[in-house]
Amino acid sequence: MIEQLDILIKVAIAAGLGGIIGIEREIAHKPAGMRTHMLVAGLAALIVLVGEYFIGHVDPDIIRRSGADPTRIIHAVITGISILGAGTIIRGTQGNQVEGLTTAASILFAGGVGIAAAVNLYVIAAGATLLALIILIVFKLVEKLLGKDKNNLNPKRE
Repeated sequence: MIEQLDILIKVAIAAGLGGIIGIEREIAHKPAGMRTHMLVAGLAALIVLVGEYFIGHVDPDIIRRSGADPTRIIHAVITGISILGAGTIIRGTQGNQVEGLTTAASILFAGGVGIAAAVNLYVIAAGATLLALIILIVFKLVEKLLGKDKNNLNPKRE
């Protein structure tokens, strides 16, 4: 029972950190906001932790003979989250506008935060969350100062 509560606490920490990233997306009125990022980070932690729990409770000889690789769990998490992120990317009607790339990247990043929290790398998970906020907030301001139109992939040269 204590082990399961520990897993639940780690999932909650991951979801909370993902939510912090999602708040910025929410403020920016993007399609995937706080709840989505919380669910992605929490899910990433949950899958890694349940996989880790499963591996810890199976006979080591079975794992060794089967050639099981615990890192496959992380690969599966990243693949699933990438598919979710791809759903946030849309192409504009003019053909040269693409939107949602940053949101897709932030969803994937939230998954990485969840994975880090799942394996007790709390300093890295919190630091990565802070880094994501710096990227999303500070560098958006830098883009505005540079006059960069993020939606135009082929800017006209004058």
